Amino acid sequence: MRVVIVGAEPNGNGIVDALEAEGHEATVADVGNRPGLEEAGIHEADVYLLTEMSQATSIAVAKDLNEGVRVVVYAEGSLPDFAARQADLVVDPNLLSSAAVAEEL
Repeated sequence: MRVVIVGAEPNGNGIVDALEAEGHEATVADVGNRPGLEEAGIHEADVYLLTEMSQATSIAVAKDLNEGVRVVVYAEGSLPDFAARQADLVVDPNLLSSAAVAEEL
């Protein structure tokens, strides 16, 4: 499975390592804008994993570039309403480990 990640590692929890340990291909985009997502491979991604609520607007960009991508938010805080409607799963990193999230994907 191909996973594009936008944002910093929540609590330094090793989400990239956990995804790769489960056999997923993980690519990180520093910024969730169109060029950043395209460079990270959003067109071929199965999952878009957002780890920073401050970049919630990137969900709409990811869905525009790949309407079939599954959106998972793995971050603390509240997701704005406009983005919540497009997210498939929202997980608080304080409640579920990165290994558990990677396993469930």
